[in-house]
Formats: sequence, C-alpha cells, structure tokens
Amino acid sequence: MMRETAKRWAGPHATVVARCFLRGYPVPRWGNLRRTVPFSANYGFERGTPIDRHYLHAFLSAHRDQITGDVLEVQTRSYTERFGHGLRRSDTFDVVPSSSPTYLCDLSHCEAIIPSASYDCLLLPNTLPHLRELDLALVQLRRIVRPGGAMLASAAGLLPLTGDAPEFSRLTPDGWRDRLASAWPGATVEVRGHGNCLAAIAAQLGLALEELSTCELDVHDPRYPVLSTIAARFPQ
Repeated sequence: MMRETAKRWAGPHATVVARCFLRGYPVPRWGNLRRTVPFSANYGFERGTPIDRHYLHAFLSAHRDQITGDVLEVQTRSYTERFGHGLRRSDTFDVVPSSSPTYLCDLSHCEAIIPSASYDCLLLPNTLPHLRELDLALVQLRRIVRPGGAMLASAAGLLPLTGDAPEFSRLTPDGWRDRLASAWPGATVEVRGHGNCLAAIAAQLGLALEELSTCELDVHDPRYPVLSTIAARFPQ
C-alpha cells in the first residue's frame, strides 16, 4: 500500500527513474534526440549516405559474381556499372519515363514488352515493396530470368516510408522467405535481415551511415531488420 502511494505521489516518470537507479538499469540521456521530427526527411542524403546503403552495397559486392552477362536493373544502370563484370548488355525498366528506361512498363504486366528468358541477372534494389500487384510481378521476374540466372533485391524494413511513392508489401525477412518460396518453387532463395537497434534508430532519424562506425552498423540483431536482402538463383 505504501509503495502504491509513493508511486502516485512521485508520478510515473520519477517512478521509472527511481526503479532504473535502484536496479542498476541505464537511464537515457536524450540530448537532441528527443524530437518528433527527424534530422533529415530524405534518408540522410543531404548529410551523407543513407544507413541502408551500407547493407545494400555489402550485399551487392558479395554477389558481384552473379552480376554478369545480360543484366536488367530497375530505373538506372548505377549498380550494374558499379558491381557488374563481364557485361554483354545492360538494360533498365521503369514505370515512369523520367529515367529514360530501356523498357517503359509496369513490371506486373510486361509480358508483351520484356522478352522471356532474356537476362542472366535482375537487380531490384528497394523495389519489391512498391509493387501493388506483387504476386504478378514475381511471376514476371521468374519469366524474364534465364535458367540458371539470378535475381538480387533488397526491401526496406525499419526505414521511414518514402512518402512520394506508395508501399504495399513491407515484409519481415520471414515474410519474404515465405512469399518467395511460394512464388518460385525450385529456386534457391536466401533472405537476410541486416541491422540492429542503433542502426534502426539512426535510419528513422535520418542520420547518415558516416555518422556511425562500421562496427556499430555490422552488429546483427534479428529483431531490428533495417533492410532485407534477397538473393535468388533459378534452376537450370
């Protein structure tokens, strides 16, 4: 009874501080992190490099052996040119004409535009969650890739919504594993989540990866997937 009376007298904030002090739990020092708006509303681009690029670039570098031959990338050729080798052809697709894509089309309905079995590798960084008709798009992706070919993709996790482009399928790594296993039977699919509590908080606040250390970014905590990466290899 006295304990409950003390709690009511002190109030919830003081009660929590006292509990942390008595039990040896750390008390946060908010500083300028106690804010309701991020430091950047543009993923930290104006500060440096967005947090999720640390994981995306490491993923593409680790799979650069698959970015070869005829490669199709969403919107631009930037990652094909940065990580590819032995390229014969480098093409692009997009649903809007501003990037002057090779194929101007909706990926979910591209059967009359992008030929079947025409590419050795597809690059889809941060694309899948934006596809309204995801299941149809996954069928098209399987159709486009040659037997033995690969698809490398990433999907946002604990990142802010883009705001200017709607998202429809923001799944966890387990969600992507389940969805892709159903869509691509027989394919070898590896889905990994990347990030930790600090990386997730920094990403939500719009900080840049240069403001964290590599050691901090590389700590893996499966409860905080900042980014999911997907490497699929289709059967011969």
